[in-house]
Amino acid sequence: MNYLAHVVLSGPLPAHRVGGLLGDFVRGPLRGERPAAVEQGIALHRQIDVWVDRQPELAEFHRYLPAQWRRYAGIVGDIYYDHLLARHWQRYQSQPLELFCEQFYAELNQHRALLPPRAQQFAERAPAVGWLQGYRHAEHLPVILSRVGERFKKPVALGHLADHLSYNNAAIEREFFQLFPRLLTFSATRRGEWPRSAATPRQESPHGQPFI
Repeated sequence: MNYLAHVVLSGPLPAHRVGGLLGDFVRGPLRGERPAAVEQGIALHRQIDVWVDRQPELAEFHRYLPAQWRRYAGIVGDIYYDHLLARHWQRYQSQPLELFCEQFYAELNQHRALLPPRAQQFAERAPAVGWLQGYRHAEHLPVILSRVGERFKKPVALGHLADHLSYNNAAIEREFFQLFPRLLTFSATRRGEWPRSAATPRQESPHGQPFI
């Protein structure tokens, strides 16, 4: 799963959501250098990635890419699943996508002091370009995939894979509808195991003020 799905799966608390995003920006062990709820969100992000990699739908996803490109199936699948989540948003969320994203951008800005440099760049750019809500537009996928491919040490032209995804969309969509409800259950179960005291929003503001 990519940025949008991880924020959704992190639950309703701002610090957990910020941690859900930071799972893509923070590496190494978690040693209590950040608020407990933020680190819980990062840890959940990592658990979700491991869980999804073991699901049959991801194995099936490999089949929709040419053999020489299947090594990138995990990355491409993460992005396409975000597209499907955004496109079918009302199946899983009652709050409109636009409002959800704007609320999260504000939450991210409240935690700005905790963000590593790359996450700060995301926090600055995402609201301006509608980054998260933009996943719903299929025409954006070639650009998104191309930009991801450019980040590799040796750039990879991932953008052309959007045609393969579009051609196989019906099958991928069907498998996503099977996968995502199980993933919602998995993430809710993991969140239910967290100590309630560590998840209280009042403890999570980097400025010492409770979040509303």
